[in-house]
Amino acid sequence: MGKVIGKVIATEKNPSTIDDFYFWTKQDLILNPFDVVKVNHLQHSVSYGVIEEISHITDTANFLADYVSNDFGDVDATENTHRIGMNYVKAKVIGNTGNIYIPLINNQKVELANEDEVAEALGLKNVKNPVTCGYLEMYNGHEDNIKLPVQMDSRFLIGPEGAHLNISGISGLAAKTSYAMFLLKAIQDKCMSNPEQDDDVAFVLFNVKGKDLLALDEPNEYESVAEKNATYALYEKLHMSTEPFKNVQYYYPYAENKIGNTYLHREAYDNQRSQGKAHLYKYSYEEDKDNLDLMFASMDDPQQTMDSILNYIISNQGSFGGLDGWDDFLDEVQKYCKAGSGGDKEITVNSWRKFNRIIRKSIYRNEIFDSVRDNGEEVRIGEALKHIKKDEVHVIDIAKLNEDMQGFVFGDAIRAIYDLQLGQFSEDKDVNPPKKIVIFIDELNKYASTDTPKSSPILRQILDIAERGRSLGIILFSAEQFRSAIHNRVTGNCSTHAYGRTNAIEIAKPDYKFVPPVYKNMMTRLKQGEYIVQNPVFRSLLNIKFPKPIYKQYKQ
Repeated sequence: MGKVIGKVIATEKNPSTIDDFYFWTKQDLILNPFDVVKVNHLQHSVSYGVIEEISHITDTANFLADYVSNDFGDVDATENTHRIGMNYVKAKVIGNTGNIYIPLINNQKVELANEDEVAEALGLKNVKNPVTCGYLEMYNGHEDNIKLPVQMDSRFLIGPEGAHLNISGISGLAAKTSYAMFLLKAIQDKCMSNPEQDDDVAFVLFNVKGKDLLALDEPNEYESVAEKNATYALYEKLHMSTEPFKNVQYYYPYAENKIGNTYLHREAYDNQRSQGKAHLYKYSYEEDKDNLDLMFASMDDPQQTMDSILNYIISNQGSFGGLDGWDDFLDEVQKYCKAGSGGDKEITVNSWRKFNRIIRKSIYRNEIFDSVRDNGEEVRIGEALKHIKKDEVHVIDIAKLNEDMQGFVFGDAIRAIYDLQLGQFSEDKDVNPPKKIVIFIDELNKYASTDTPKSSPILRQILDIAERGRSLGIILFSAEQFRSAIHNRVTGNCSTHAYGRTNAIEIAKPDYKFVPPVYKNMMTRLKQGEYIVQNPVFRSLLNIKFPKPIYKQYKQ
């Protein structure tokens, strides 16, 4: 029997229902939202509830009566009559051991649960295909406090039962990238510790801020030995390795001096290059002109004039089929900008001039657009991803590029992954893709927001992955500051949602209607390294914490 903390109360105004119940406790008993309690029910069954709201009342009739009883507002006065007070708690029913869901009966004892019972109540017991997603702390302030590792069924995170993860929260305070990397590390640990299992997974990550993800395979540098030992102890408790990511490859935008288009220092790049894990990516005209539409992803094109020009170029009409490189391409486009030039009569000169302005902004004098030399260092993103193997982590750095180029690189990469999983390269040499590829992108709002033009090829690709990627083995892990700004077909197809610290304006949006008011308010004061997580396997929203990163983090 657990520690008894109160009894069920069912009143005329607040009756017990199938979904929730109330109980009273002593006013000095410390409880918190998300704590689990248990109540004995009919036929020797046990019902579990998770705390949603905690209120305190006394027998004071009104505010004025209390003011008067304190000698008309004397803060040093002692009341003549001691006020009777108690706390009452609202709890949501999340399960019953006998599947009996009639309302709980008045005056039944309410108890704290032990670790095993908490796991059973929340759906964390006997999880098949477990992958660690953090830990929860319960009954803080009690000697019976619990720190419980949380594992979810990987089939509901990376398929086939459910797929895709969305993480939201304020920049910096929510630590969105750190939590995504923690989950990816847990998945890689799981796959590498059991190579005989059915799941073989690879990862493609986009570095969009500074040097965040440019040292994933190097150990973290902690501020003290004590912090390091505490972090390692947490990883061991969560049944995870204390080593950083393995099998990592880095791809940087090409520059003549190697580091002109990245925030990484030359010494770090040379060190990675000496180990054969750093590459410089380029885009050649012959191989990559078919992806020019990605440069127009953020532009609305209601008349489809840009689309007509792109089709003209990609189908090698005019002289576009026999060009040697990007400089020849720009010169050829320039010719079509002159009045009386040849070409498709349905495409106006003004349309060609608009196309020319947009395309030159990205390509002209951009070192990334050039032929790829066969020196082992320069690569095409599409070619590199075609040969991705299980357990590999490919990091594509786009942090220093402008927004249009970031979109181009991102769109090219996910298009290559999509084609790979569709089997378009199955006859090519040394192509043996893993069953699943997890893509991680921060700042998803740049490519799949509610304001993104419907004609955007990147948006179409993301929607395709969100809706059909699970069956192809393409899993999207995404992050953004405000979930409400993301296209509802993306968030609607995510099986797992992680809510970090956000603001009051955001939680007032319709996306958060299903969240109980107390939990919504908690979202505005969550600490760094703390998330409220929703997944089909869990019987309730969980307040999950995770340890500090195990990989090296550059100080900004």
